[in-house]
Amino acid sequence: MSATGARTPSWAAVRPVPGRRAERVLLAAFGAAAAADLGALLAGWHLGHVLAKPLLMPLLVAYALTRGAPRLLVAALLFGWGGDLALLFDAEPAFLVGMGSFAAGHVCYLVLFGQRSPSGRGGPSRAAGAAYALALVGTVALLWPDLPADLRIPVAGYSLLLTAMAYRAGVLGRAAAAGGALFLLSDTLIATGVAGWPQLPRPDFWIMATYLAAQCLLALGAVARGQAYGREVIQD
Repeated sequence: MSATGARTPSWAAVRPVPGRRAERVLLAAFGAAAAADLGALLAGWHLGHVLAKPLLMPLLVAYALTRGAPRLLVAALLFGWGGDLALLFDAEPAFLVGMGSFAAGHVCYLVLFGQRSPSGRGGPSRAAGAAYALALVGTVALLWPDLPADLRIPVAGYSLLLTAMAYRAGVLGRAAAAGGALFLLSDTLIATGVAGWPQLPRPDFWIMATYLAAQCLLALGAVARGQAYGREVIQD
């Protein structure tokens, strides 16, 4: 309950752990693990990627918890971790498991985005919605003929959920909006690889770089908006 007796929303129910030092250490550890993972991908060192990738989301979760992370953010990041682990295995069943885990994370993000600040400030515009809708239809239409037949429907359904998440991320501010857009870009790069399209040099590097930036920006946007929400409830 707030100082005025208003009920604190469930999305802000995880209390922050005191200590700015812990925040800095954990964020630096996430940055170091991300640099190690991306460096391994650039060097073509598969073992380094296998060792570094499982550390990334747990470190980001730990950092977010020190900032009083919403439970839905923690769940979204942990589902992302599940997807990360699944995609370490180069097999279609693992790909589908990973896609399902990421989809569950997007659902968590969408529910989180629905629990907005009562002030109603900001948020995605209709123009952004139209742009995302056009990107969704165009990308799925272009990829469809080149995707394996048994992956077409799952990829199309996942793309719809991902695009909705990317669009709605704007309710948490510019950082989260950028995170949503980068998440969409990262998964589009994966889809083009599945479809057998020509790839950038070191495609795994670009996929992971955009993905890690996306998750970090979404986390930063969520904890910042959650703390602002708490201040608004106390002041109302």
